[in-house]
Amino acid sequence: MFVKKGDKVKVITGKDKNKEGVVLAAFPKKDKVLVEGVNIVKKHQKPNALNPQGGILEVEAPIHVSNVQVLDENGVAGRVGYKFVDDKKVRFNKKSGEILDK
Repeated sequence: MFVKKGDKVKVITGKDKNKEGVVLAAFPKKDKVLVEGVNIVKKHQKPNALNPQGGILEVEAPIHVSNVQVLDENGVAGRVGYKFVDDKKVRFNKKSGEILDK
């Protein structure tokens, strides 16, 4: 999967198009990512010990990884490529050429 936890990404399609956020979690087996502030859904919560009142919570839902592009340090969104630098495989932004891995 080309997206990792902590990457800054831009949503390129869907109801949250052009929104940017940080990847909170990646689910490689499902090809989905959880992005901060994107794809907010309402979840009905029954009363429990932690939340005795219950109610309707707004939480982020995962979106498909094909609907996001990774942003580099300059904020340029592009596809991710791989290359070897000093015998180490690194990710880079194909549009700007900037290396994404520190």
